[in-house]
Amino acid sequence: MVSAADSAIRGTVETLFRRWTGSPTHNATLPRKEAGIQKTAKRPRLMKRVVAIVIDSGGIGALPDAADYGDAPDVNTIGNVARGLGRLELPNLARLGLGALTDVAGVAPDQPVARVARLRERSRGKDTITGHWEMMGVLTDVPFPTYPEGFPQEVIDEFTRITGKPPLGNRPASGTAIIEELGAAHVQTGRPILYTSADSVFQIAAHEHVVPLSTLYEWSRRAREMLRAPNNVNRVIARPFVGKPGAFERTPNRRDYAIEPPPNVLDELNARDVAVYAVGKISDIYCGRSITSSVRVTDNRDAMEKTLDLLDTVESGFIFTNLNDFDSKYGHRRDVRGYGHALEEFDAILPQMQARLRPEDAMILTADHGCDPTAPGSDHTREYVPYIHLGPAPGADLGEIEGLDYVGRTVAEALLPCR
Repeated sequence: MVSAADSAIRGTVETLFRRWTGSPTHNATLPRKEAGIQKTAKRPRLMKRVVAIVIDSGGIGALPDAADYGDAPDVNTIGNVARGLGRLELPNLARLGLGALTDVAGVAPDQPVARVARLRERSRGKDTITGHWEMMGVLTDVPFPTYPEGFPQEVIDEFTRITGKPPLGNRPASGTAIIEELGAAHVQTGRPILYTSADSVFQIAAHEHVVPLSTLYEWSRRAREMLRAPNNVNRVIARPFVGKPGAFERTPNRRDYAIEPPPNVLDELNARDVAVYAVGKISDIYCGRSITSSVRVTDNRDAMEKTLDLLDTVESGFIFTNLNDFDSKYGHRRDVRGYGHALEEFDAILPQMQARLRPEDAMILTADHGCDPTAPGSDHTREYVPYIHLGPAPGADLGEIEGLDYVGRTVAEALLPCR
């Protein structure tokens, strides 16, 4: 049976998607705010390939409603990282136009080579699913549930039936911190470590030598099935780790089990025979639906290398890449230096990406939310995200655009004839 909460969410997003795709009762595109930019009837020429790279958590300044999410008005993930380090060496992002979007120490606000904008999220939330879904045309008007006091007893009882043992933890926590705290007890008892955060997540941590990966994944899959409204968290995350007390570390074998997305632009691409190539956790975010192929990655560099491989081998389609290290390794851990180093590494590999772009290609750099490592706590931050679009059109500062779905609209207009 579908709950009232599920119906409300689905009704909102399906209405948005109808507007997106142009049903008889709605406009074909959503309203947007663009400084000095008017939408014209002239359609841009079709592209062969579009690659969109998500700097996971790469926010560029607090949204006006940041206080509603517990965030200070000065949160700014990329800007504060640069400020904390004195400066960042980002010559390629500077040339594209990052400096036009926010104050980044070391990055001059030069005339952008790309088309750049600050995207303002309209959905209610500041998490991975909400941000990525909005990119592809899904507005989350009813926020997913969160658990600042831990999960209710009925959820714990059902999860215990799945695992055979009551979980340890059951509270909001940093993943690395709770593994360090409870890892030894887990190894001794085999009880899974369960934790959440300010986001709508149900995270299950287990040592790979205590709980086989296949078992952890099965627990996570079954937990996904049991977590229905009102406990319909947007992601169940399997968090395997290895090592000994005092030296535990998480492995790249993480798996995300997301709630099934409503209709979105990936479905539209698939229906029109446009291939979608997912890199990193993109496939998990959309439950694998309308994904032509997917590759898992170990870190940001591996994700970029696999994206370069796709540009070397595929002739057409949409390449969709998530760079998760920014969020999981540096943002949540409040590692300013690590975040800055990762940005500089990303910047250094951009020329290789641009060298592989053909005249009929386009590249979009964006983010899904913020995770300011200079902010208190360990949670995401509610921020504007960058939009940097390198294609055949001349560079320009588009100002502020309402809606992360501008990314998906751009992709669809570039790849779909007569949309």
